Amino acid sequence: MGLAGAALACMSEASAQQFRLLDNRISQRANGILSLMAYSVVPDLASSSLSVQNAETDNPGVYMTQLGGGDTISKSIPIYLEGAIAYSRYDPTFIASNGTESRRIPTRWNTVTGTGGIGWDFPITDELVFRPIFDIALGKVASDLKVGEFLLEQRLDRNIEFLDGGTMNAYGLGGAVMLDYERVREDTTVDVELRYTDIRLKTYGNTSAAVKGEASARTANIYARYRAPTGMRALDRPVRYVLEFSHSRYLGDQSDILGFDYLSTLGAGLELDTSKYNPLYVTRLRAVLRYMFGNNVSGVSLGLAASF
Repeated sequence: MGLAGAALACMSEASAQQFRLLDNRISQRANGILSLMAYSVVPDLASSSLSVQNAETDNPGVYMTQLGGGDTISKSIPIYLEGAIAYSRYDPTFIASNGTESRRIPTRWNTVTGTGGIGWDFPITDELVFRPIFDIALGKVASDLKVGEFLLEQRLDRNIEFLDGGTMNAYGLGGAVMLDYERVREDTTVDVELRYTDIRLKTYGNTSAAVKGEASARTANIYARYRAPTGMRALDRPVRYVLEFSHSRYLGDQSDILGFDYLSTLGAGLELDTSKYNPLYVTRLRAVLRYMFGNNVSGVSLGLAASF
């Protein structure tokens, strides 16, 4: 065999080699993304809208948004119902090699979660209730591989195959306990909630074998809101100003995964009373500008809310 033939044979053998991840910790990343999912399955004002940038690319490495709410049916039927739906995106990058060359594999893991809860109000006073809640959560992660055609044409190990369109399904069971204080006067309203939530997440079903895992979502938080008239009127009702504060301490597997173990928010905004004109049964609309801060993280957000 000539020199050219030997070179072609070597090239053929190299191209036939299987690409493998150099940092082969997909299962640890799976537990990590379950830990990120823990932020989404717990109803929490602080992490309801969160974006963490990747310093290398200036693109969001983690993005989360959550829409949810809860309320008691009535004092005569003290059943408390809550629900939340959330979307998050995590953009990890892996390195794969076939022994002769390496390739960066930028990926995008999209997550959708839904949480539902049912509880019961036990009155302590006319303005304070103790509320145990049972929660169930479902989540799905879909991996979206963003690489060139070259890598897609190579032999891939099963871990890389998960990155290219793999899925992870997870469910969570747990609950929460809450103290809810609400003082309503003719002009002002004070609402303070203390809550501890513990939901255990675990993969199930047709989850790819490389990414089976579990994680705990444990969060303790306090939320306070004060509403009072501004002196202005709209829709034949007083316009109120709103002041908010929240603090969330992350105690489960989500603690420190993004570099912080707590988040706090300070907010101020306006509330419009639409009870006189409510064809959609919306009684109040609120817009609140919030400042968020924690360990090595800070930012601002605009929140919109409706009361029914």
